This record gives sequence, C-alpha cells and structure tokens, in this order.
Amino acid sequence: MMRFLLTCNVFLFLSFTPLLSEDFISKMEYAKMLYSNPRGIGCNKCHGEKAEGAIISKYISRGKEVTLSAPAITSVSKERFSQALTSQHKVMPTYFLTWQEIDSLYYYVSSEVKK
Repeated sequence: MMRFLLTCNVFLFLSFTPLLSEDFISKMEYAKMLYSNPRGIGCNKCHGEKAEGAIISKYISRGKEVTLSAPAITSVSKERFSQALTSQHKVMPTYFLTWQEIDSLYYYVSSEVKK
C-alpha cells in the first residue's frame, strides 16, 4: 500500500511539474523569435523591426539609381501572407516554414508590431 501511495504521489508531482515550470515561452515570444530569425536571416532584416517595410538596398543600374525595398506586412491578409511565405520570389528567401510557424509569424506581424 505504501508503495502504491508513493507511486501515486510521484505521478501527481510529475504531472503538474510542467505547469509550474517557467522554462517555456509564450506564443508572442515564440513568434517574435521566428520573426527575428526563422531560418538564418530574420524577416526584420528586410521588413523592419515592426514589419513596416524597409529599404533593403540602393544601387545604380543603367545609370539610374534603383531602390530595392520590402513592403510593409502588418495589414496583409492571412491568405496573402501564407502565399508569400510558401512561394518562391526573386529576392525573398524561401524559408520552408511549417503551417504552425506561418501562423505564429502572422500572429506577430498582425498584432504585436502595430503597438
């Protein structure tokens, strides 16, 4: 009987330990981490810290200055956002993100960065 009670106590302790742990990160922290570095280079490097868009580079082509810029992504629809992350582009790298990662990124750019 004592062994049974000890086993039950250990089971209960182990079951509730993750709830008391502070090692996990919030959804927003995870999303911000992805935005800063999803696969080697962060979205923030081109789209800005608050996803407001930014100039990536300026260069001269055929005697004219050309500006390469990334658009603001704070008000893009979720469908357009997902499409942009799952298709190939001339400039933007392909990240091969999971649907959960795309959802987290969209959550971040559509809510937190607007504040």
